[in-house]
Amino acid sequence: MASSNEILYIKGDKNVEVKKLDVTLGDILSMECSNQNITNKVKSLRLLRVPEKGQHRFVVSILKIIECIHKEYPNLDIQNEGEIDLIITYEKPQKPNMFFHWVKVIVIAGITFLGAAFSIMSFNNDVGITKMFGQVYELLMGHSSDGFTILELTYCIGLIVGILVFFNHFGKKRFSVDPTPMEVEMRLYENDIQSTLIEAYARKEKELDVGGQTNSAGNTGA
Repeated sequence: MASSNEILYIKGDKNVEVKKLDVTLGDILSMECSNQNITNKVKSLRLLRVPEKGQHRFVVSILKIIECIHKEYPNLDIQNEGEIDLIITYEKPQKPNMFFHWVKVIVIAGITFLGAAFSIMSFNNDVGITKMFGQVYELLMGHSSDGFTILELTYCIGLIVGILVFFNHFGKKRFSVDPTPMEVEMRLYENDIQSTLIEAYARKEKELDVGGQTNSAGNTGA
C-alpha cells in the first residue's frame, strides 16, 4: 500500500507502437516515483491484451490508465505529464526483408525523380523559359544563342542548389539542425491522423475509458 504523500509521475506519447500481445503500462509510459518499488510494480501492470485476430489499434484514455494504477495503489497520487489520449498500435514482429526494402526505396526514388522532372519541365514550358533565355542572351551578346549557354548552365546549378537548401539535407548530410520541410509536413500529417483517430474512437465509444467493462483478454467491451 502506497502512502498518501507519494507521487507517481507518468508521461505517455500520443502514438505508441508495441510488439507484444500483453501490453503493460511500462510498454506505453515513462514514469518516475521516489519509491522505486511502486515504479517497478506499476510498469508490470497489464493494461490490455491484443487479440491475435481483428483490431490491432486502440485508443486509451489516461483516466483508464489511472484507474488501472489505483486498483493496485488506491492512495497513490498520480500526476500526468503527457497526453490525455494514447493511440496504441500493435505491430507483429517481423524479420526485415532487405530485398523488398531496397525495391521500395528504388521505386519511390524513381517515382519522385520522374515526378519532380515532369513538374520542372512543365513549369519551364508554361513560363517559356527557353524563349526568355534566348531573348536575354541575344540582348546581351548581340546574336542568337545555340540553345545551350551560360544562362542555362547557371540556371541548372541554381535549381539544384535551391532544392538542396530548401530540403536542408543531401543524403544523410544535414546543413542545419532545423527539421526539413518534408519532416514538418509529415509531422503535421501524422498529427491530423492521430487527432482523427482519437475523435473517431471517442464518437464510436470504442475508446478504452473508465467505466467500460473489461473482458478476460484485457480489452474494453464496446
